[in-house]
Amino acid sequence: MSEARDRMGRLILALRSQGITDPRVLNAIENTPREVFVADLFKEQSWEDKALPIDCGQTISQPYIVGLMTQSLDVQPRHRVLEIGTGSGYQAAVLSPLARYVYSVERYKALLIEAKARFERLHLDNVITRFGDGGEGWPEQAPFDRIIVTAAAPVEPTALLAQLKPNGIMVAPVGAGPVQTLLKYTGDGQGGFRRETLCEVRFVPLVPGAAKDA
Repeated sequence: MSEARDRMGRLILALRSQGITDPRVLNAIENTPREVFVADLFKEQSWEDKALPIDCGQTISQPYIVGLMTQSLDVQPRHRVLEIGTGSGYQAAVLSPLARYVYSVERYKALLIEAKARFERLHLDNVITRFGDGGEGWPEQAPFDRIIVTAAAPVEPTALLAQLKPNGIMVAPVGAGPVQTLLKYTGDGQGGFRRETLCEVRFVPLVPGAAKDA
């Protein structure tokens, strides 16, 4: 076994020990080369279970949080998933083999260009991207079966919840401080939502508007 596969194997075991047990999610993480989504400076750390910096002051989430959010979404093969915050593209790449389509919105054009190049390199043809304000979602493609938010909304993101199907699921960090609450919203089929607290997290804030200089 190569060194990379050995490191990935240890990471998967670590994720299992932390409660990430869905075999489809673990398989998606195992088959997504995280080193492709980080700068050369951090490639040696790409198999470690920690967040890493990327351009534009953003981060690539630690694999555990990616696994937890993905597992909590319960994505099925025919689902259309909306992702808010493309970033490096890693989370979308993990979602790609699980869903029919992944729609991803990014406010930094430089990040989006790099992420799209990675999607093309990995032949992830079902990931569709858009440059714009993530807080507004993607109304033209709504409603979505699942929504994942990879930046912290200061208050409950009602505009995004409005784009979720009646029985859909959204996972999002909510809170204005340095530590936020990761919440799972499950539609009750009648316009309401059940809210479940998953854990405390630290995400970059969900900033309104598309960046004009990046």
